[in-house]
Amino acid sequence: MNAREMATNEEGGRVSTDKLMADFRVLAADMEQLLSDSASQSGQHVARARARAEQSLHAARARLVELQDAALAKTRAAGRATDAYVHANPWQIIAACAVAGVVIGALLTRTGAADE
Repeated sequence: MNAREMATNEEGGRVSTDKLMADFRVLAADMEQLLSDSASQSGQHVARARARAEQSLHAARARLVELQDAALAKTRAAGRATDAYVHANPWQIIAACAVAGVVIGALLTRTGAADE
């Protein structure tokens, strides 16, 4: 599968880590081909290998940007959901924080007593 096929083979615009890693494998293979072609020959073979490498690089960059955008969107959605939950249930959050504080304090006190 070449870089163009990978760039157009997105399922509903969703980008996965596996697809990104596949793009980088293709990019690495194209770069190796470019290096081997440029070492032994020049001219048209190098130009074709360079064009393939550039296509792979552009596809990998595009996937990386899409992956970054998707991660940012998920993070923002999680932040909004957390904000809504905290506003809807403030006393439960206060109680959970108080319990966590007591547990952490107890663990720190116990660890401090063991060091002496």
